[in-house]
Amino acid sequence: MPVQSVPVRDASVHFSLLQQYLMLLKKYPILTKSVTSGILSALGNLLSQILEARKKARHGAAATEIDRAGAARYAIFGLLFTGPLSHYFYQLMEVWMPTTDPFCLVKRLLLDRLFFAPAFLFLFYFVMTARGWSDFERKMKSSYWTALKMNWKVWTPFQFVNVNFVPVQFRVLFANVIAFFWYAYLASVRK
Repeated sequence: MPVQSVPVRDASVHFSLLQQYLMLLKKYPILTKSVTSGILSALGNLLSQILEARKKARHGAAATEIDRAGAARYAIFGLLFTGPLSHYFYQLMEVWMPTTDPFCLVKRLLLDRLFFAPAFLFLFYFVMTARGWSDFERKMKSSYWTALKMNWKVWTPFQFVNVNFVPVQFRVLFANVIAFFWYAYLASVRK
C-alpha cells in the first residue's frame, strides 16, 4: 500500500519570511541586525528563566515568576549594543584582515577571541549591572573570569566558522543564534 506524504507546513511562508528578512538586511542592515539581536537576546534570557523554573520544580522548590524586566534588559542590550557593535566589528574585520592575507584565518579568530570577546563581556557586565559600582565590581570578581573562560570554550569553534566562512552580512545572525544559548548561560551565571 503506497503512503502519500502530506506537507506539514507551507514552505512558501518560510521562504517569504526569509525573503523579507534578506530585503530588510540589505535595506537596513544595522537596524535589522539590532532588532534580531534584541529579540534573540530576550528569548535566550527567557529560556534561561524557564529552564531554571523547571529545575526548581523538579526539586520541589517553588518556581519563581518570569522576570519580564530581565528579558526586557536583554532585549535592550541586544538592540543597542550587540547588534550595532557586532555589525561594525565584522565590517572592520573585513577591512583589517582581508581574505587575501595568508594568515587571516588565525588573525581573525585571535582578534575576536582575545580582544572583542573580553571587551564585549566586560561591557555586558557593566551595562547589565544596574545596582551601582560596588555590585559591578563584586560580579566582575566573582564570575567574569569564569564566564570569559566559558566564552572561549563555547564560542571559539563557532567564531572560527563565523569570522572565516560565514558571509559578512550573516555573521551577526549566526552569532545571534549561538548567543541565544550563550545568553541563557550568562543569565544563570549572573544570578
